[in-house]
Amino acid sequence: PPHQDGSRAGRDRKKTVSFSSSLSEKKISSAADCIHSMVEGSELKKIRPNSRVYQRYYLLDAGLQALCWEPSKKESDKARISLASIREVRTGRNTETFRTSGVYEQISEDCAFSIIYGDVYENLDLVANSAEVANIWVTGLRYLMQYGKHALDMLASSQDSLRLNWLEQLFSSAADSDRQEDVEEGIRLQSAIKLIQSVNPGVSGGKVEHRFKELQRVREKINERVTKQEFIEVFHDFCTRPEIYFLLVQFSSNKEFLDTKDLMRFLEAEQGMVSEETSLKLIQSHEPSEEGRQQGYLSLDGFTSYLTSAECHLFDWEHDTVCQDMSQPLSHYYINSSHNTYLIEDQFRGPSDISGYIRALKMGCRCVEVDVWDGPDEQPVVCTGHTLSPPLALRCVIEAIGRFAFVASEYPLIICIENHCSLRQQKVMWKHLTDILGERLYTNPPHEGDLYLPSPHTLRHRILLRGKKLGPGSDGEDGEVSEEDEGAEMCQRMKSNNPPQLPFKRFQLLKELSDLVTLCCSVGFIDFPTSSKNQKPWELCSFHESLAVRLAGDSPGDFVNHNKHFLSRVYPNPMRIDSSNMNPQDLWKCGCQIVSMNFQTAGLMMDLNTAWFRQNGNCGYVLRPAIMRQEVSYFSADTRDTVPGVSPQLLHVKVISGQNLPRPRGSEAKGDVVDPYVYVEIHGIPADCTERRTRTVIQNGDNPIFDESFEFQINLPELAMVRFVVLDDDFIGDDFIGQYTISLECLQPGYRHVPLQSLTGEELPHAKLFVHVALTNRRGGGKPHKRGLSVRKARKGRDYTALRDLGVRVVDEVFKMAAPLLREATDLRENMQNSVALFRELCGMSAVANLMQCVLALGSRVSAPDGTPLLLFDLRDHYPSLEPQGPLPDVLRRVVSTYDMVRREESKQLICFLFLRVYITEIHQKEGKTKQKLAKKITNQSATSHLLCT
Repeated sequence: PPHQDGSRAGRDRKKTVSFSSSLSEKKISSAADCIHSMVEGSELKKIRPNSRVYQRYYLLDAGLQALCWEPSKKESDKARISLASIREVRTGRNTETFRTSGVYEQISEDCAFSIIYGDVYENLDLVANSAEVANIWVTGLRYLMQYGKHALDMLASSQDSLRLNWLEQLFSSAADSDRQEDVEEGIRLQSAIKLIQSVNPGVSGGKVEHRFKELQRVREKINERVTKQEFIEVFHDFCTRPEIYFLLVQFSSNKEFLDTKDLMRFLEAEQGMVSEETSLKLIQSHEPSEEGRQQGYLSLDGFTSYLTSAECHLFDWEHDTVCQDMSQPLSHYYINSSHNTYLIEDQFRGPSDISGYIRALKMGCRCVEVDVWDGPDEQPVVCTGHTLSPPLALRCVIEAIGRFAFVASEYPLIICIENHCSLRQQKVMWKHLTDILGERLYTNPPHEGDLYLPSPHTLRHRILLRGKKLGPGSDGEDGEVSEEDEGAEMCQRMKSNNPPQLPFKRFQLLKELSDLVTLCCSVGFIDFPTSSKNQKPWELCSFHESLAVRLAGDSPGDFVNHNKHFLSRVYPNPMRIDSSNMNPQDLWKCGCQIVSMNFQTAGLMMDLNTAWFRQNGNCGYVLRPAIMRQEVSYFSADTRDTVPGVSPQLLHVKVISGQNLPRPRGSEAKGDVVDPYVYVEIHGIPADCTERRTRTVIQNGDNPIFDESFEFQINLPELAMVRFVVLDDDFIGDDFIGQYTISLECLQPGYRHVPLQSLTGEELPHAKLFVHVALTNRRGGGKPHKRGLSVRKARKGRDYTALRDLGVRVVDEVFKMAAPLLREATDLRENMQNSVALFRELCGMSAVANLMQCVLALGSRVSAPDGTPLLLFDLRDHYPSLEPQGPLPDVLRRVVSTYDMVRREESKQLICFLFLRVYITEIHQKEGKTKQKLAKKITNQSATSHLLCT
């Protein structure tokens, strides 16, 4: 049967079994490797405009003059394309033939490429059996286009000189430390292994040793010394990553290294960085060879070092510190919250421990739970009532909270007190709270006219108590309030299948303890109209999970509106006695601020919670999406479509490879072998929740190549998270290898490494995924496999967001005057996106390419056959223009006209926004005059933000 890469050599190769990679399977790491592979040839699929697919065998002729294929109905001298006639080699499904093909969806973006040739720019559209084969052809053809039939001679004279010189120096220094006078005799085996591990720390020493001995066995020479040639060969095997080599040559102007300009172009087009100075610094800090550093060159090893460094982490390090506005009302934030913080295992029999509080607070938790009951010797204790969990002394709990309250965050800590004590022990509780927490307790009563809670910034280093409070008629005396008892509900649910009908028990509340509760007074929930009419901003309702989920399903819009004004706390279903967790996003999408999690239980739900709160310096507070805060906005939590007023985003994720993937814990059946595959999951509102998976790579955990791309439309980016999960494909059941979860807000674009974490959240040593990420605005319409202008949304079919009246006449009138301009701005934005999309297509780029990448691609094919430029960029204008240098082929004429259209649309947008600014200024003035009227109807967001959001 044919080899999976379709090569002729593969057809005759016998299948062998080996515990290490076959010595004959060399990693591609040079253009010469690519050209030799193309001379051998590959099976490729040819895509025709009529959607027909032909299997052909393509190869380079021995003289490196032409591309040939077989079988063909043409005469052999015509079944060929002269390399001299090739204008461009284009990657991906980015020609008209691909886009209009009925098999577009079945073609992998990473396996497709096109050869544009001839005076009229004909295209040959091909699909390889793997991304690696496509990369080999694209790289080899681009080198041959530049250097012609002398490419191999040219490459042989300069091949890998930076790497070879550096490795020879490395080898010599190892020989010196071994006190080996004759370098040719080699160095000790263990020294060679350590050298390789110094460059690739994740590689197993046993595997490197096995490879050295396998190599020596083939050469019928076994000893404990390694020659320079053997060292270089094994180094190449373990420290070469072909996927990084193919990326390097893509930006290297067909050289085997990056100079400062190449690197700057890569940083600008892909990594979102711009500075030649940055390029030089990166080369000095990552290039291992002294020669490379002196000349300003980054070799394959230097490029690999940069891409695996902290600078290329997927997580944007700016989010490691507080980066959101912390001056808004407390109700405008999600708050990291733990449930039954004192438990470290299950809810019913599990042990209690102070460490539960310490761990949660160190993780950035800002809301802890304390269930207090009467204890022996007149000392209150903390435990879950009606269960077998052992109690903790309240004093010890308060001391631990006081000691660690602000270790991870300076923002306010909420202590949820569930009080079941007698008056006598309530006095002891009050004394512990006031003595230990002292002035950090926030006891200032709210003003009756306050419409909002204070901000996290205002409440820094303060502790708020959430609990029951006596009514205004208590006249300085203790009184009765209704008791909260989540434990009793759990106990009743365990004894009966029917939902419990709990009576509202009442108990005596100490007046001094009541006075400590000011901004988080616990009240019962009746319904949304009652809350809207009677609830105060400093009163909050607690919902058990089942009720909250039911409200989210029955009244999603009302729930969101309720949470614009009031804090809502949701605690897990009492039947979760195993301390499993609910999905916090089911409640976050309704705007619920305090979703209590069992921090002691690892898994998907805690992964989501941890990743979510990491986006704002892990301070425990994350600002909710604007659409959930603004009074005049409307959002329904169960939306399965685009969100009015929010521009959807297109997320493109390419899973390229994995590194050092460990064997799953507890998996013994397959020995050290893993067969990994990757799930990419999107978590967010229902419209965004989806997942895609890569193929399985057989028996390779060291450097599996996936090379698969996925696109996701994200309708509410502010609430979306991305999760990478790596699994081991097994006959019985797929085992978990590692995962990484990240908020969409924290994604860095470009080529990034993803550090994998274990089930319990610890980082797996040296285990990573290599991915490419791009995020752009959604396309202007049309299905993915039909992307021409003809199928884009017509102007009359566009959706325009309606404006709601505020009930304040002077402001409503200004909004009505601005409405036509808003519609025009929507049209201009859509037209601009359509023009940019068409420009991308004509430049042969995918939907997520930026304009810089389009210009770079265009630059490779704007020369006539004699080398004279057909187009020049005029950089004198603010927005560069394309200047034809004579008659242009039809395809380039279309590029110029489309680029001009992009420039015109941007000019129109600027004019439109200038007019809108006039209206915004007028609205500010009207807002100032009608401030008191607006106060009751608008949140602290100005009317301006409503206008811009719409």
